[in-house]
Amino acid sequence: MTDFSKLLNPEQLEAATAGEGPILVLAAAGTGKTRTLVHRVAYLVEKGVDPSRILLLTFTNRAAKEMLERAERLVDGIASSIWSGTFHSICARFLRRWGNAIGYQRSFTIIDEEDQRKILGEIIKSEIKNTKDFPKREVVAKMISDATNEMVPVEKIAQRSLSRTAGYRVEEIIRIAEKYVERKKALNAMDFDDLLVNGLKLISENERIRAMIQEHFLYVLVDEYQDTNALQALFTDYIAGKHRNIMAVGDDFQCIYTWRGAKLENIMEFPARWPGCKTIKLERNYRSTPQVLALANTVMKDAPNQFEKTLRPTRPGNTAPKPCLYSVHNAKSQANEIVAKIREAVSLGFDYGDIAVIYRSHYHSIDIEKTIHLENIPYRLTSGTGFFEKEHVKDVLAYLRLIVNPRDELSFMRFIQLLPGIGISSAKKMFAKLEGSFAPGEAADRAKLAALLGVKTKAVWPSLEACFARTTEHMYSCENGLLVTDFIDSFYKKYIEGHWESSDAEERLLEVQELANDLADEEMGSLENYLENAALMTNLDLKKNAGNNNSVTLSTIHQAKGMEWPVVIIPWLSDTMFPNPKAFEDGREDEERRLFYVAVTRAKDMLVLYSPRNRRTPEGTEYHVSKSVFVNAIPPELIAQVFVKAPQSAYSSPYRSNSFGGGYGGRRGYGGGSGGYKTTWRK
Repeated sequence: MTDFSKLLNPEQLEAATAGEGPILVLAAAGTGKTRTLVHRVAYLVEKGVDPSRILLLTFTNRAAKEMLERAERLVDGIASSIWSGTFHSICARFLRRWGNAIGYQRSFTIIDEEDQRKILGEIIKSEIKNTKDFPKREVVAKMISDATNEMVPVEKIAQRSLSRTAGYRVEEIIRIAEKYVERKKALNAMDFDDLLVNGLKLISENERIRAMIQEHFLYVLVDEYQDTNALQALFTDYIAGKHRNIMAVGDDFQCIYTWRGAKLENIMEFPARWPGCKTIKLERNYRSTPQVLALANTVMKDAPNQFEKTLRPTRPGNTAPKPCLYSVHNAKSQANEIVAKIREAVSLGFDYGDIAVIYRSHYHSIDIEKTIHLENIPYRLTSGTGFFEKEHVKDVLAYLRLIVNPRDELSFMRFIQLLPGIGISSAKKMFAKLEGSFAPGEAADRAKLAALLGVKTKAVWPSLEACFARTTEHMYSCENGLLVTDFIDSFYKKYIEGHWESSDAEERLLEVQELANDLADEEMGSLENYLENAALMTNLDLKKNAGNNNSVTLSTIHQAKGMEWPVVIIPWLSDTMFPNPKAFEDGREDEERRLFYVAVTRAKDMLVLYSPRNRRTPEGTEYHVSKSVFVNAIPPELIAQVFVKAPQSAYSSPYRSNSFGGGYGGRRGYGGGSGGYKTTWRK
């Protein structure tokens, strides 16, 4: 028998060897959540529980596989017997066995996202007369999925999106959703959301099957419980309903996916839903230095609606540096400082793969990605798509390329098909009739194009023509940023809102607006040079580093959850950037705080924060922004601050940091000491 007391700390041991009844394990960041679950499984099996009567639910197949492999090393022969996997895969197994009880043959097909898009595309084509002006099939799919996971009628989601998104009537979305259900039924098929819906339906509506499943599973273990949606929480409640041996493992501080259906209430109300619930807190952190944890603990200190937890360090911290905040002039100087910090970290013995730059939103990364690319530092994007490779960014770049090169047929084809009522065939005919050239700034060319437009396109033409007419003035005045904002205001904003679900549309608009700000940087030179540099920053560069684990990671915080790095850099801790002001408008300010907490707790050895003091405008000017409220809330004694003066040149900054500080060779820069802010002023 395994002596678990020698393998686990007291709190982990208590959770792993707990007796009967419901248990909530509040596993703070870096406290050995997976280790605890693995040993819980091993303990149950060694106690004599049949492995096939244990259900382990996770959010990724990789997590389930890792846990079983680790449990197998403790107790031989259990991995193949335990029921483990994602909610979707477990539901699929139930439905394969008993799906006929709700009208499905056991041979039903599971359709993936590509199949779903194809089916919806066919339905939209048959049901909607003007598909060009209708939301994309991906948007409709998102509406249907949101309705499913929130357990509300699709009408409610369609109505909610309609408040910001043009191009459809609610009745059309309802009709398409109904047709989609009919089509899946005819195909004896389910999509991923159906697996959850039908899995829940199977055990909630069929008493015989519910009793069978409840009797079979003696123990139910749920990983990352804070990420469960309404369907998933109900599903586990039903399964554990008889024996009541449910263990929910999670951390309310790390609930950052409410925008895709996760319900914080599931974990907060767990003790109330399960009377007699035992709550165990895992607070001993094995990941980060005491200095990083001291800062992390302040982030959630005064947050409402939480289970109080304090991260306690297990690592020594005598020589570790404090987290450092760099106050920098603007986005460009921030990018240069980050590159300098990356090089400095490497010089101190870290590998590129030990370093991550994690940010609130994709558009925060544009200057950083460009500068790292120009400095030939190997990097990888967790999204897999570079800024200039994004569909909406490429739309705007096509318009700009047409301004520079009127004979660019590829750019004309991409741009003109954005307009309502124009497909690939009519676009080709137009370009031919324009004699293979269209210069937006030329009145004669605009008149020729206007004469070729149909009724639908003419509806958007007046504002677009006015935008075209201003291109010459903007080019003459080197107002490259205004070329983009004009295009957004006159046409592209409405296009995005009409083709993408509201939250997705907002993110895309922010990204193209940031493109306008970036273009306004006078040091970038001509528009031609900018477009050339953008063309060179393709996925070829990312593919070059695809097999190279020794690359700096660029990631959003959402994509970084569950990961850790020795060196973590968090940019744009400035007002209007992080926290996202839109979150405050929508009442999601608490989730922004949790996002910052997740970002901070990814760091093992070094935590470096950046707060630009100025932001660019499309006109090329700058305006002052304050530090993030999250930064201002950090007690002065927990952080070292460096004030970096404005650089003379965006690309040749002599005002670089020269150290990580105290614990690494006594270099300067972190300030050091244990008193208040020791602010370092440097050129």
